[in-house]
Amino acid sequence: MSFIMKLRWFFKERWKYYVLAIGLLIGVNLLATIPPKMIGNTIDHIRSGNLTVTTLNHTVLLLVGLAVLLYIMAYVWITTLFGNSALVEKVLRGRLLAHLTNMTPAFFQRNSTGQLMALATNDVLAIGQTSGYGVMTLVSTIVGASVVIIMMVSLISFKLMIAALIPLPFLAFVISKLGQKVRVRFLAAQASFGKMNDHALESISGIRVIRSYVQEDNDLTAFDQVTSEVMNKNKRVSILNALFQPLTSLIVGLSYSIGIGYGSYLVFHNEISLGQLVSFNIYLGMLIWPMISFGEFINVLQRGSASADRLDTALTQKADIVDVDKPVVVDLPKRIEMKDLSFTYPTANHPSLAHVSFELERGQTLGIVGRTGSGKSTLLKQLLRQFPIPPEKLLISDVPIEQIALHQVKSWVAYVPQEHLLLSKSIRDNIALGKHTASPDEIARAVEMASFTQDIEQMPEGLATIVGENGVMLSGGQKQRLAIARALLINSEILLLDDSLSAVDARTESRILQNIRKERADKTTLISTHRLSAVSHANWILVLDEGRIIEEGTHEQLMQFGGWYREQWDRQQMEASLDE
Repeated sequence: MSFIMKLRWFFKERWKYYVLAIGLLIGVNLLATIPPKMIGNTIDHIRSGNLTVTTLNHTVLLLVGLAVLLYIMAYVWITTLFGNSALVEKVLRGRLLAHLTNMTPAFFQRNSTGQLMALATNDVLAIGQTSGYGVMTLVSTIVGASVVIIMMVSLISFKLMIAALIPLPFLAFVISKLGQKVRVRFLAAQASFGKMNDHALESISGIRVIRSYVQEDNDLTAFDQVTSEVMNKNKRVSILNALFQPLTSLIVGLSYSIGIGYGSYLVFHNEISLGQLVSFNIYLGMLIWPMISFGEFINVLQRGSASADRLDTALTQKADIVDVDKPVVVDLPKRIEMKDLSFTYPTANHPSLAHVSFELERGQTLGIVGRTGSGKSTLLKQLLRQFPIPPEKLLISDVPIEQIALHQVKSWVAYVPQEHLLLSKSIRDNIALGKHTASPDEIARAVEMASFTQDIEQMPEGLATIVGENGVMLSGGQKQRLAIARALLINSEILLLDDSLSAVDARTESRILQNIRKERADKTTLISTHRLSAVSHANWILVLDEGRIIEEGTHEQLMQFGGWYREQWDRQQMEASLDE
């Protein structure tokens, strides 16, 4: 019942197709009871010597006609019912992906990538099987068995039917017990499958690190342990699944034995005819599939219900940040103001930002520097609205950011994070990720601004070069420049560079920053970095330490102040001169 409630929206939407499929399936079950009766009558006619050629021809033609009709009806209900199964898989995968795109980082901290991949593959597949194959087995069990039993009672013998079906209650009891265990074991198997996905993803994306530390064998050993766990838990599910059909065959075999033995006794005592005995045993054979389908239904239902619970748990998790009922429409982010903002990550005990304030006009550049862990990236992420912040602490064009629609804020911002996400596609596709309609000239311009043109020209296939999983074919500097080109292509109002030039040399960094200053003279840019030369041109610079501003000003003012900024600048300039 819980499975039906979770998918009632789909059944409600597709009820006409289910009515058609179930109606045809019921019709097939009803019509399938006619041939055994005809065969039994024919045998009785043969035994009594009353069979004529005309009667035989009519019987054969009717059997052929029924076979053709059953074939057509079966084709229609199968394509209709299993079409629904494929459709619900498609819809659920779309819903899951749409839900994931709206989730904030806190959601992905609670749910690993491997578990989410398992939801989109195995769990959705199990739900699809239940909504198609499960419905078929349920109807086959209820309708198929009921119709056959009615035919046994009304046309042959109630006593023989009761005797032959004595073993069936035992079958129902055992299957219900096994079904409960299938659910528990299937949940455990799905969880282990998610862990395997996590390990595989980490191994593929981190293959360079694994090789550089000569850890291939250790990684293979660890992966073998994970896959062994998956295998063992799936075996435990398979063991229970394997009990269903043999158990059903055993029970049906017992019913056959009773039917033939007791039926022969009734024939000898003239309570039923030989033809009726043959018809009865054909009907008994027709009960095999309903009995098997009952076991299949319990099995599929338990797996589908478990998967539906897992998927529902993910889909019902709410985003930490949602739009207000009536968002304020802001034309352009003409001014960014942070007012005494303090921020603590949901899983942290200490604030990552404490009493941070600044003002930035459109067309200006803000530099953010400080030692590792000082809060530079956290400050930039506040403009992405990834985590809830106190009200009226971050304003855009004098409007609190929480009063502006999320999609509008996101449309203003291009973000280049420290860890660059690259798709296993061509360089061109990766650059055009945020603007699929970009022309070749626009892409070439973005590549030039990111000082990436020469590298691409040296590649055999140029922009068509496939970068591999997470850019495995590119160097660190090339990954950064590709990510910068991607951000520059969309020409956003606000550009966030989060230590995005750390892997390029000083000259390349200088060229990229000059291009950004030239092309984005009327746009806002925020740069966090360890290399102070990257922000020396900024209109204002913040120096952070443990989330607090310890120094701020222009480059010239900070140099005159003689604090941490001056000390780091002198050190970095000395290191640069030694490198030359």
